[in-house]
This record gives sequence, structure tokens and C-alpha cells, in this order.
Amino acid sequence: MTAYRGADSKREEFRKYLEKAGVLDALTKVLVGLYEEPEKPNNALDFLKQHLGASGPDTADVEALKLEVTELRQKCEQLSEQNNELKAKLQQYEPPAEEQAPDS
Repeated sequence: MTAYRGADSKREEFRKYLEKAGVLDALTKVLVGLYEEPEKPNNALDFLKQHLGASGPDTADVEALKLEVTELRQKCEQLSEQNNELKAKLQQYEPPAEEQAPDS
């Protein structure tokens, strides 16, 4: 009989731990969302993972971000080249620093 009470005590401690950590609320919200879903998904586990954030970002999001990174890298290269060209033009019109300093 004491082993039974010990198991109940451990379960109660674990339940309190889950409740304190917000796990029960998160699971309840996701399950209620699944229940209220007008068209049930084919894979309920994927639905849970997606809504709990365990599945990671969508593949479409990852592809869009990769494309954006590629475009931004190209733009960065282009701007860097333009910057170097403008620095070279500026050097043509400005005398070197030694020539600007007055003689002592």
C-alpha cells in the first residue's frame, strides 16, 4: 500500500512540475487548437510539433531566407565594388595627405 502512495506522490510532484513550467497550458492550448480545427490535419503529431515549435521552420521559409541571403550577399559585393571605385575617383581629385600638410 505504501508503494502505491509513493507512486501517487511522485505523479503529483511531476504534475505540479509540469504545471509550474507551463507545459500543461501549452499542451492544452495546442490540443484545443487541434480540436477546433475545422479540417483536421492528416498527421496530428505534425500539427502538435508545428504548433509547439518542435518541428523548426517551414521548408518554404528556409528557402525564402536562403534566397534573401544570396541576394543580399550579391548586393553587398556590388556596393563594395562601387565603394572602391568611388574611393579611387576621390583619390584623383584630392591631393595626398603629405602634400596638404603645411611646411614646418
